[in-house]
Amino acid sequence: MKKVAIVGAGIVGSTAAYYLSRSADVKVSVFDKGTGQATKAAAGIISPWFSKRRNKAWYKMARLGADFYQTLIADLVQVGCPVDFYQQTGVYLLKKKEEKLAELYDLALERRAESPLIGDLRILGRSQVEQTIPNLQGFERLLYASGGARVDGALLTQTLLAAGKLSLISKKVQLERRGESYVLDGQVFDVVILACGAWLGQALEPLGYRVDVRPQKGQLRDYQLPLATDSYPVIMPEGGLDIIPFGQGKVSVGATHENEQGFDLTVDKALLDELEKEAQTYFPALKEADVLAERVGTRAYTSDFSPFFGQVPASPNLYAASGLGSSGLTTGPLIGQQLAKMVLGEELLLEPENYPTSRYIQKVEE
Repeated sequence: MKKVAIVGAGIVGSTAAYYLSRSADVKVSVFDKGTGQATKAAAGIISPWFSKRRNKAWYKMARLGADFYQTLIADLVQVGCPVDFYQQTGVYLLKKKEEKLAELYDLALERRAESPLIGDLRILGRSQVEQTIPNLQGFERLLYASGGARVDGALLTQTLLAAGKLSLISKKVQLERRGESYVLDGQVFDVVILACGAWLGQALEPLGYRVDVRPQKGQLRDYQLPLATDSYPVIMPEGGLDIIPFGQGKVSVGATHENEQGFDLTVDKALLDELEKEAQTYFPALKEADVLAERVGTRAYTSDFSPFFGQVPASPNLYAASGLGSSGLTTGPLIGQQLAKMVLGEELLLEPENYPTSRYIQKVEE
């Protein structure tokens, strides 16, 4: 039996662990120190089709990542697991200039040929929107896509670990190489997957690697409203603000993108107050809401904002993924599944050469 260790129980690690756990020939151990994980602080939006990034490899990963949720959900339903971490309630996109709505509509219409998950596309006026979200402000018309979805990242990772009957080992571990095997927490493993996000550089430093990954602090605030928000679409105004309604009146507002804070996990209430004030201009109902919680996580970015995954250069049986940034909940499950397939020697959906680890992980010359 092959012993596999996964370091990091976020979106990538938990998905890889789940799919590996389905093999009778693999024993999986999952390690996570339990602090700073981006997934736990994420209120995810699955709606990659409106991005104007020119990186075709990234868009392919994001497009297929959105599609992959349908596969993941079907797999979990088949084994009797709940899938309430995912709701496809649609998305509202607001733009200050109306011509940008037409551009996004045309872009999404073109992309829908290869991504039918986009669903119904419409430009809606205020009276039409009022029927779904009363008193939404800041627009005359907006773009609606029925295929947009919301994801509860923390609930998703919990579901995947439970589905795989996997126990989380809550401790920080150091990697040691022993031939073509690896030692973690005093145990020898045949294969290791490093899914530790912004901490990948720290994980690989003992083996003599330098990693092009930087941390970005993200904060959001959760609210409770006296409203039935179960069917509300995600609200995406222009800029970095997102308003994500979940079920039973819970709404998340965020998230910040702070590049100079390193691994700091301190809640900045003043910054979240600014986000709240901005969100209220679009969603006035938030003024009547109670604050439930404030969450902080650390995203991982590369210098060219591209994600990567695959075998660590010159280290057999050692795999890594990082650099997912703010699209982690969209791309993470697919990357996790692809890493599991690499370990099992199965055919991949993505081409690893388009997301090369060698571009971001380099051996330090002694």
